[in-house]
Amino acid sequence: MITEIENKTAEDIVKETNLKHIAIIMDGNRRWAKEKNLPSAMGHKKGVDALKTTLKACHKFGVKYLTVYAFSTENWNRKPEEVAFLMDLLANTIKSELKEMHENGVVINFIGDLTKLNPKLQKILYDAMDYTKNNTGVRLQIAFNYGARDEIVNAIKNIIKEGITPEEVTEKLVSDELYTKNIPDPDLLIRTGGEMRISNYLLWQIAYSEFLVTKQYWPEFDENSLSDAIFEFANRQRRYGK
Repeated sequence: MITEIENKTAEDIVKETNLKHIAIIMDGNRRWAKEKNLPSAMGHKKGVDALKTTLKACHKFGVKYLTVYAFSTENWNRKPEEVAFLMDLLANTIKSELKEMHENGVVINFIGDLTKLNPKLQKILYDAMDYTKNNTGVRLQIAFNYGARDEIVNAIKNIIKEGITPEEVTEKLVSDELYTKNIPDPDLLIRTGGEMRISNYLLWQIAYSEFLVTKQYWPEFDENSLSDAIFEFANRQRRYGK
């Protein structure tokens, strides 16, 4: 805990608290659009802008890992036209932003069951991951067709397939079978939009994460919002059950 944060910057706090990984549930795109009498598509597009801003802020503040919840396994239950729009939005965003992200050193990784996506979209995502894999900047994980329960079930299936005995199963072994196997667990989980639930997101990984829920809708989230969250994190006492 930092007891004196006056005159400190978000970058100072990231260093002093060893804040490495921020995970975000990007909620509120549709509600933001509805309140402004705009179509849902505009809310999702503004959400992309908010992600770009947040990614740049992570780089500025020294946060090494950013994981965002973009499309859950449950989101397939939305209207077909909205699902189709979100798929196209992802593909078009990657195409238009990949070069700039690569130049900024971003490492892109998609976590989730990508096999359920159409082959053309899968190729775009895998090509983006391959193109940026050797970069050394912020590591951006985009959870797409992701569900934490599904992730854990897959991990269990893999452990069984590998013939591992019950006595050999450890927390590290399970962690190494998850989509986030090479990424430290989130230090801070932010949920925008005011809802007080986890929504099947990173259930294993957030065991000791600090939670911050803000009523601000995701399209409104910006560098100042992230800075405020980091300052809030500085005032938390992380006991890890001790």
